Amino acid sequence: MKHLFLVRHAKSSWADDRLSDRERPLNHRGESQLAPLGKALTAAGAFEAEVYASDACRAQATLSGILPAGFPADAHHVRSELYTFDYRRLLAWLQRKGDTPRITLIGHNPALLELAQWLLPQPPAQLPTGSFIHIRLPIERWRQLDEGCGTLVALLTPADFSYPLFARKLKKRAHNSAADPVTGIPAALHHQIERLQKLERGVVLGLDDEFLHQYRIAIRRSRAIAESVQELTGDKSLAKAVKTLRRHARATGPLRDLHVLLQDLPALCVDNHELLEALQHALETEQTSKHGKLSARLVSKRYRDSMDHWLNLIDSRAFRKQVATLRPADIRKAVARRIKGFNKRTARLDDDAPDEDIHRLRKQLKRLRYLMELDTKRWKSDLKSLRARQQLYGRFQDLHVQIELLLSIREAAPEHLIAAFSAVIDTLEARKADTRHQILALGGLDGAPL
Repeated sequence: MKHLFLVRHAKSSWADDRLSDRERPLNHRGESQLAPLGKALTAAGAFEAEVYASDACRAQATLSGILPAGFPADAHHVRSELYTFDYRRLLAWLQRKGDTPRITLIGHNPALLELAQWLLPQPPAQLPTGSFIHIRLPIERWRQLDEGCGTLVALLTPADFSYPLFARKLKKRAHNSAADPVTGIPAALHHQIERLQKLERGVVLGLDDEFLHQYRIAIRRSRAIAESVQELTGDKSLAKAVKTLRRHARATGPLRDLHVLLQDLPALCVDNHELLEALQHALETEQTSKHGKLSARLVSKRYRDSMDHWLNLIDSRAFRKQVATLRPADIRKAVARRIKGFNKRTARLDDDAPDEDIHRLRKQLKRLRYLMELDTKRWKSDLKSLRARQQLYGRFQDLHVQIELLLSIREAAPEHLIAAFSAVIDTLEARKADTRHQILALGGLDGAPL
């Protein structure tokens, strides 16, 4: 069995027309593709192979930008014969290779794509810059390569493994140009479900944590808008959908908590490399398990049926008829009620209040914010301060979760690391106490304009 990775160089620049094609460098976008491309190739096993690159400047820059730290110098090579746009030359080159089980080849289109199309019975139609194809080949020697003999394992583009590259041309919210914000509710919900559908692949692949974060935002925003419509109209038919959206959002929480803690670990462990490695190993093992469960959920028939039901509901005439009964004044009154409820809970907060009380307030803030964003023009300045407050409450919740996670891991830690574990936990406890004081000092929210 052989494995072939065909990597198209990252995006190149055409800015200097004095350069030959071979001399063209990467442009800014191409540079931004390198780190996520390297991470994706590492996860796919492409660096367990001998790595070869064309001698074109853009291919060499791609090679140097994606190689993992410590990759053996004698395992990557630059070859002038790989600077070609004819797949038959690549094929002939491969057929002369020895018995190495894996080869990663960094080169150019149309040669790479046409080689893949020759090897695969159901070939891809495109291979964008910064993308790669992984092909499994049931052969013992490279000289046995034959038309249609390969199996496509993966085709990954920058939009699959990098959220910033995925989101480059993606709108975060639906644009509502109407004077009446209520008329934009169906479009806003439809926009969010489209975002969810596009984000699901990135969440399942798990190569960029930001896909999950944005998925959580989209599903919680959908739920908050649906809850608002239910509250304003009294429509009980939305209750089941709201409950389902809440369940889907909760299923993402444990994995997102692990992502945040893993990002914070290097700064928390300072120069204690042994503690850092121990924590990373424990958390990454748990992360793999949680990601597997969430991925299975997102590709399940039950999940798909529930999202189809939600889409059918918001596209239904009954739902649009319910929304049509609303007025901007209804939103303003709902905002006022929520501010009143938030302030009432806030007034009961003190230094001894359980963490869960602050967590509830954080969730109330999110729902209030999403409701206000139905009419951003009216609450533009209020939303800015609300987001800042929400970040503070979110930081408190992150610290709470991180402490709980570390306490559970400390129970199984080696004896000589217990003191270091406790020092990290004490640091987080101090940060949480400081954040609590900042929250208490804020007091309640200003009233909503009516």
